[in-house]
Amino acid sequence: MEQKIYLGADHAGFHLKEKLKLWLTKHHFSWQDLGNEIFDVTDDYPDFAEKVAKAVVRTKGFGLLVCGSAQGMCIAANKVKGVRASIPTSIKEARLTREHNDANILCLSGWDVGFHKATKVVEKFLITQFSGEERHVRRLEKIKNLEHI
Repeated sequence: MEQKIYLGADHAGFHLKEKLKLWLTKHHFSWQDLGNEIFDVTDDYPDFAEKVAKAVVRTKGFGLLVCGSAQGMCIAANKVKGVRASIPTSIKEARLTREHNDANILCLSGWDVGFHKATKVVEKFLITQFSGEERHVRRLEKIKNLEHI
């Protein structure tokens, strides 16, 4: 069964998110937009990071968050227990964050990442599987234990 992709963006990421929705549909990915559904310069990225993060954890799906720098979305999403959000800036990093870190949310910069590059990074993120290697499992367990501190 294909995992659903939950999308979220504030005003700075809105236009890239809207373009990515069309690309995801064209490439037969299942997605749900958790907002913002309109361009609103007064919206706040933590609201969308929380919605997406909770949906990802609840369903074991994937998330795609877009804000101005990607930093705020990533910080906010990682506050939700069970989230491993990352900001890959290359196709290689998108692959490694899935293979090594089992990342479940991809954060992109609406200011600095163009549509073409975004599609390449998103595609690599979505098709790459977690390696399951013992060293990576061990490290993820250590990260999980940090949630209790």
